Amino acid sequence: MSVVGIDGDTLGPALKRVQGEIDSVFDAFLPVPGDTRARLVEAMRYAAIGGGKRVRPLLVASTAELFSVDRTSALRAGAAVEAIHVYSLIHDDLPCMDDDDLRHGKPTLHHKFDEATAVLAGDALHALAFEILADHGTSSDPFVRSELIATLGMASGMHGMAGGQMMDMVADEEGVEYDLPTITRLQQLKTGALLAASVEMGAILGKIPPEGRNHLRAYSRDIGLAFQIADDLLDVEGDAALAGKALRKDEQQGKQTFVTLMGVDKAREQARALVDQAVAHLGSHGAEADTLRALARFIVERDR
Repeated sequence: MSVVGIDGDTLGPALKRVQGEIDSVFDAFLPVPGDTRARLVEAMRYAAIGGGKRVRPLLVASTAELFSVDRTSALRAGAAVEAIHVYSLIHDDLPCMDDDDLRHGKPTLHHKFDEATAVLAGDALHALAFEILADHGTSSDPFVRSELIATLGMASGMHGMAGGQMMDMVADEEGVEYDLPTITRLQQLKTGALLAASVEMGAILGKIPPEGRNHLRAYSRDIGLAFQIADDLLDVEGDAALAGKALRKDEQQGKQTFVTLMGVDKAREQARALVDQAVAHLGSHGAEADTLRALARFIVERDR
């Protein structure tokens, strides 16, 4: 993926580094057993290793770095968030959901294996996320581990990603139309919740009290909305070969999105304004927050 012109000197190496590190974490947690569970673990590895931008783990690691957190702890927490993200993609791609054939430029899991294995692989990755967070190796502090688990659980369930996915599914039903505030709420849950959790978890690892995280919450709220607007723009204007997945699906399904409600130009303008706001929220930090700033800009300029 291109990061030229978007603080590429900062972000390119950071993305490449975290991609390899997260693959290593998954590799360590997912050894293939020598029994008939092997197909399940091979499917989990197929989905989790060697694909994806790793934006969420980089958010965890970059936020944790602001507070001098041990990188191993941050990477484990980042892998937990990524496990939730990957499981959601596996289930999203199933015939009963979005029925997609490609993910990250390769066959979706249910095509590579089978539907039942895909369901179980998603279930097992969901469980793995909390197994990682509960492990003493992620943090020696039980209060930190408990807060990490609670934060990711809230962001993943009915008050977060799954709730947003349900709202999105209902939007497909005949006669249901969402206005801009409802679409905004949907995306704050479906997309924004895990992004926000990633930033929050970095601060939790740094043992920053809740009242000291307000600027980071504002940052993550703004990049979450910008991320989804950029996704909506990509669905309209993007290159499927670069994206590694089918595009134009929202238009074909008649879905209301930021682009259909605002138009391309206003949507792009809004995404850029949100990124400017997000960067401004980091004003109390110095160069140590440059990766977070670069990530915010990357979100609206990415091509996949």
